[in-house]
Amino acid sequence: MTDQTISRAAKARAGTPVNSPARVLLASLIGTTIEFFDFYVYATAAVLVFPTLFFPAEDATTALLASFATFSIAFFARPFGAIVFGHFGDRVGRKATLVAALLTMGISTVIIGLLPTYAQIGVAAPALLALCRFGQGFGLGGEWGGAVLLATENAPEGKRSWYGMFPQLGAPVGLFLSSGFFWVLLHFMSQDDLLAWGWRLPFLASIILIVLGLWVRLSITETPEFAEAVKRDQRVSVPVVELFRNHKRSLFLGTFVALVTFVLFYICSAWLLSYNVKVRQIAFMDALLMQIYGAVVFGVAIPIAGKVADAVGRRPFLMVVTVLIGAFSFFLAPLMGGGQGSLYLFVTLGMFLMGLTYGVIGAALAAPFPTRVRYTGASITFNFAGIFGASLAPYAATWLQQTYGLTHVGYYMGAAAVITLLCILASGRDEV
Repeated sequence: MTDQTISRAAKARAGTPVNSPARVLLASLIGTTIEFFDFYVYATAAVLVFPTLFFPAEDATTALLASFATFSIAFFARPFGAIVFGHFGDRVGRKATLVAALLTMGISTVIIGLLPTYAQIGVAAPALLALCRFGQGFGLGGEWGGAVLLATENAPEGKRSWYGMFPQLGAPVGLFLSSGFFWVLLHFMSQDDLLAWGWRLPFLASIILIVLGLWVRLSITETPEFAEAVKRDQRVSVPVVELFRNHKRSLFLGTFVALVTFVLFYICSAWLLSYNVKVRQIAFMDALLMQIYGAVVFGVAIPIAGKVADAVGRRPFLMVVTVLIGAFSFFLAPLMGGGQGSLYLFVTLGMFLMGLTYGVIGAALAAPFPTRVRYTGASITFNFAGIFGASLAPYAATWLQQTYGLTHVGYYMGAAAVITLLCILASGRDEV
């Protein structure tokens, strides 16, 4: 028997426990929502408070760049998390590994909320912040791949893109909640109070989300495809070794198929927030409101992507969306250089395109790998893409804008779209 999806009825007849669709999709969605909430709380704080509290410098741009440098640490940590959690996810099971990843991410986030600042302990403060940021990335590196597999390995035939879309919804929901949390804080407290103690609340609130996530995750059973692999003794001793020995092509192409997804998102979120606040001098609350609006647009587009991709195929769908992102890159400078209405149009177009590409990228990156190495393969591919596409995107966009202007930020996005399109074209029908 191959790794093809067998019907739910066949699984039931074989005695494999079948999770209800609602429970599976809720477990995959709530886990990624919590992980991305934690991740984006840091991204927002990296713009609003960390440059002042952890990276004092003579000018604001230097402090912001230092803050973005620690922001990037998580992306370099994510492949290590993918390897470690992927190993246990492919050896022990998806369920237990997802619980461990959630705890790793959550504990790192809560500790950030308890850290002393630079004024209190000096250079040890940014060092501890960087260590916690590494922990966040390590946990998220193991979370995403498992959540996608939890959904897709329970999916009926012909609905993998639709099921794979649900864990992807965690990104816009997490962005909405994190931005909304800071917006509420600014609505009820002064900026001085936010810098003094209010910034800690979103990080500490992660405790509530962790408990909720654990309750949902512990209520599900193992995925049918992994249970079948165990029954047939199809597991391998060291998944990462087999992955790099036999699946290098899929790793390479998958990494760059997802490249523009990451570049687009972090230009339209973390960097845009920074640009609005630091360059355009837009009030924090107004800038956050724009990001909240973007999260809604992002979330609306993801289910559309799941439905359309199942109907027309992921590969042609991703090709069309990537071409549209490339075309959109030429409008970055004029839209961002205009008034408030022009900025909202930029957010609308950018985040809608983001939802279209992100909605199917999970199923696309998992597709080429067999069950025995799929957790490791999908996780490493996604997180390698994060290094190349996201880790330096806010830093690079800030530097390009400061040095050459907004037009070159558009060129940066356009170049990523070209690379992604070439890798999609190089991929076969069963590789995306």
